[in-house]
This record gives sequence, structure tokens and C-alpha cells, in this order.
Amino acid sequence: MSDAPTTSQSQTVALPAGLDAILTWAGATHRGRKRDINQDALLTAYPLFVVADGMGGHIGGEIASASTIDRLQRMVGKGPVSPEAIEKALTKAVRDIGDHPDTTDEGTGTTVTGVYLDITEDDATWVALNIGDSRVYIQRDDALAQVTTDHSLVQELVAAGRLSPEEAENHPYGNVITRAVGPSEGAVPDYVRLDVRDGDRFVICSDGLTKELTDYGILHFLRLHDDPAAAVDAMLEAALENGGRDNITIVVLNVSVPGQRPIEDEQDEAAAAEPQAARPSSTEHEAAE
Repeated sequence: MSDAPTTSQSQTVALPAGLDAILTWAGATHRGRKRDINQDALLTAYPLFVVADGMGGHIGGEIASASTIDRLQRMVGKGPVSPEAIEKALTKAVRDIGDHPDTTDEGTGTTVTGVYLDITEDDATWVALNIGDSRVYIQRDDALAQVTTDHSLVQELVAAGRLSPEEAENHPYGNVITRAVGPSEGAVPDYVRLDVRDGDRFVICSDGLTKELTDYGILHFLRLHDDPAAAVDAMLEAALENGGRDNITIVVLNVSVPGQRPIEDEQDEAAAAEPQAARPSSTEHEAAE
């Protein structure tokens, strides 16, 4: 299965609201069944969890993904992780890739996709970042949602209404991405902020997983395995059994916030605190919805 044993790690983090968050994660990367080398790389270094899927030449993609992960690794621990710090690290990675003697292929580059925990404001938030077609998913309230939007030709066709999601799954241009970290590319990700909730689970993965497992398949294995390492191993095994046509990289991150009130309780308390005159009647409320 994976090139190294998969084990879960855990860290307790103090949140600005006075609660502690317990983060538990695991990650694995595999060459797959069809590729000669593994051009994927991953980083699991609190507060940043990232997957990079390299492309270009025989080893160009491996150099691109490794250079990107290396620069992000150096950034962690030097100060708060932020969009500015990430983009500075990615700019350095672009330079490293361009300067490397073995990255002469113009198609050399890498995706970079992941999440980090931002506790610099009054309310802690997760920030998802994305360049390329690797993905971040969140499992919340027993449902799975894709957080990131693919930078790919197929996704552009879907967004333009020229292709259905079902047609996109097996489109011949499925591997053509429209943004990457590389010597001829920019290095600015898209960002999405998410609140921190007890029970959330993130899946960060390269397209080697999503080529072999549907979103429902990913959710199925999350439901079966609470432990991140067990979930990673189960998804990896299933992806290999389904063909393993590409390198496969998976990170699963669990979020536990003991003592956090359910969001419904917070909403009810906020509603109870409103002046009576400010509340809409039931008719007005229904109409507003």
C-alpha cells in the first residue's frame, strides 16, 4: 500500500475563544499502479496541511512538488501562516523550480492545495488554499462538500454550462489544468475561509484519489473509519484496487473542540437576545426565506 506506514498524529491548540481544539491527522502518498515514479508530495506540519501534485518531464514534476513543499515547510515556524507568507514561499518555489537544471520542460509545475488554521483573529478559522486540481473536502454534519474549485479546463467548461458534471468525470482533457506553481506560472492561490467546528473532518488529496473514488466513496470510508490513518489507508487501498492510474496522495484531518456548543444552540441564544420588536413575524420570516 503506502510507501511508508501510515500513523496518526495529534496536537492540542488553544483557540482565541478560550477553548482547546484537538487536531488529529494522517497522510500517505503512493506511486500508484501505472506510474514509474511518484511526483506527489505532502506536508503535515501544524498549522499547515498541504498536498502537491507535480507534472512535467520524467522527474520535473517531482522536483516541482518537492521544491514547493520544501519552501512551505521552511515558512512554517517562522511566524504566522498567512496568504502573504504562503505567496512569498510559493514565489521562492517558482524560482527554485526554474533554476533547477533538470526542469527544462515548459510544462513543469505542481498543484498546491490544503488548509491551515488561523488563530490570529478573535475567531479562529480554517483557510483553504488552492492552485490546480488537487482538492480539499470537508465532512460536516455527515455530508461531504468540496471546498476548493479545480483550476482545470474541464471545470471551466462545467462552469460555462458546456459540460455536465457527469460528462466531466471521464473527459479526455481531464488532466489539463489552468493554474500551477511553475517557472512560467503565477503563484497566487484561491482562498476560502471556514469556521472551526467540532467534528469537522478534512480530506486533502491529489487527483489520483478522485480519479478512482467518487465523492460518495470518500464519504463512505470516512464514515467507516474515525481514525485518520485508518481512513487514509482504506481510501488508498480502494483507489489502488480501482486502477491506481496516477500517483495518490491523501491527508485526513479530524477536528475536535470539546465544550463547543452546537451551532443551533448559539443561533437560538442569539435569537433570544434580540429585542422583541426586532424579530420578524412568522409570515415575514417565511417570506424572507
